[in-house]
Amino acid sequence: MKTEDSTVKKGIITVVGKDQVGIIAKVCTYLAENDVNILDISQTIVQGYFNMMMIVNHDASSKAFNDLADELAALGKEIGVDIKIQHEEIFNMMHRL
Repeated sequence: MKTEDSTVKKGIITVVGKDQVGIIAKVCTYLAENDVNILDISQTIVQGYFNMMMIVNHDASSKAFNDLADELAALGKEIGVDIKIQHEEIFNMMHRL
């Protein structure tokens, strides 16, 4: 059984906005083109609002994390949703009970 490497740097991507055709396709295409691997994904639509959370591994990407964040935010504006990426450690600290 393969175990997850604890040294992998993970990011948490959130996508929120009005539901429309192609949101997942456009985000996943961007990630694939930039060698960002999706480790887990969850999405829901509630009363017409789209919400997606992804856990990703960005180690293989040649882009700096801040560049990924800026480009994902720009993609979100382009398609009418809010896209954010955070380092897993920061996300966990913000959501501690």
